[in-house]
Order: sequence, then structure tokens, then C-alpha cells
Amino acid sequence: MHFLIRVIVNAIALMIVAYFLPGVSVTGFVGALIAAFVLGIVNAILRPILILLTLPIQIVTLGLFTFVINGVLFWWVGQWNLGLVVNGFWPAFWGAIVLGIVSFVLSSLLRGADPETA
Repeated sequence: MHFLIRVIVNAIALMIVAYFLPGVSVTGFVGALIAAFVLGIVNAILRPILILLTLPIQIVTLGLFTFVINGVLFWWVGQWNLGLVVNGFWPAFWGAIVLGIVSFVLSSLLRGADPETA
């Protein structure tokens, strides 16, 4: 149940990102749900591997290269035509950052509304 709520929150965050950021768009709520699900799977599986493989760059940049990895993964999922369309690296870079912030805020609001998860 927690995973489903998290996917729905990320889909809503993805729609907010698409509304505010030029170069990022979604085809609708179902497309956002599918893209959020796939983005969650990709981030769960590939992101740790990429962070480990780029560890020397991570150390030199004090972890800021993680933003590049997030942007590349966001752009990559956007190229799959699953409901998320990303037009280039920079919209993906900023979209990944805004998605992380909006998702964090929405998750915090949900955690505050449910006393059992506090």
C-alpha cells in the first residue's frame, strides 16, 4: 500500500513539474502514473549502480554529480514514450531537481496528515 501511495504522489509531482517546467510534459494522469512507476523502478535499480560506478567523480564533486545522474535517468525514462516527454538534458536536469523537491513536499504533507507514519 505504501508503494502505491508513493507512486501516486510521484505522479502528482510529475504533473506539477510538467506544468511549471518548459521542455517537460506528460500525456495525462495515467501517463504520469506509468512514468512515475517506471522512474521509481529505474531509480531503485540503476541509480545506486551508477553512483557506485561514478564514485571517483562523486568524491571530487562532493556528491553534486548525483544531480547529473538524476537528470540523465529522468531524460532516459522520458525517451521511452511512456507518458513523460523530456526535450533535452537541461529540462531533464531541472525536472529531476524540481521533481525531488515537489515529491518531498507532498510526501511530508501526507506524513503530517497520517499520525500512524509519524
